[in-house]
Amino acid sequence: MSWINRILFDESTGKLRRLYERLRGPSGQIDNVLTVHSLRPATLEGHLALYKNTLHNGANTLTKSFLETVGVYVSALNGCRYCVEHHFEGLKKLLKDDAMALKIRKALESNILEPVFNLREQVALRYVRTLTQSPNALREQDILDMRQAGFDDGEILELNQVAAYFSYANRTVLGLGVKMAGEMLGLSPSDDSDPENMVHE
Repeated sequence: MSWINRILFDESTGKLRRLYERLRGPSGQIDNVLTVHSLRPATLEGHLALYKNTLHNGANTLTKSFLETVGVYVSALNGCRYCVEHHFEGLKKLLKDDAMALKIRKALESNILEPVFNLREQVALRYVRTLTQSPNALREQDILDMRQAGFDDGEILELNQVAAYFSYANRTVLGLGVKMAGEMLGLSPSDDSDPENMVHE
């Protein structure tokens, strides 16, 4: 469901059909944020590659739960309810602690990070917030602060790329009126070891 026309699985052919077959979830679900690319399958392919390699890559050293937290935060800052709801469900699955997940969500949506996140996490989330809201305000000192908090440069790159990916996804969703009607929330690629495996579970 979106403001522009989409080609759904049963109508798809060629490259689009092959991409759909790679990522279908339970009962054949393909998230609306992905089907909205159907008129230009090349952008769907690009979206999938960016998503899989930023958030679901086995070479990442930050925990997937913290990277999902970054995604929920960026999406909340951008006012993208679609991505907040999808990735909050993913975060809950990872944490296996609904009460903690709700505390995290409340902290992110209120921008009051201190009660829930440790100092290291707060430094990262402040960077993410500035990158999302005022990227031109960032300075080298922000990177130095993250190093001082214990992040290595590879982890800083992970944070940067996950935050940047979510701003891209949020603008795709908000700019094309993507809705979550009929979707099972929280599905994601479960195989981090294979960059080609896009199956959503």
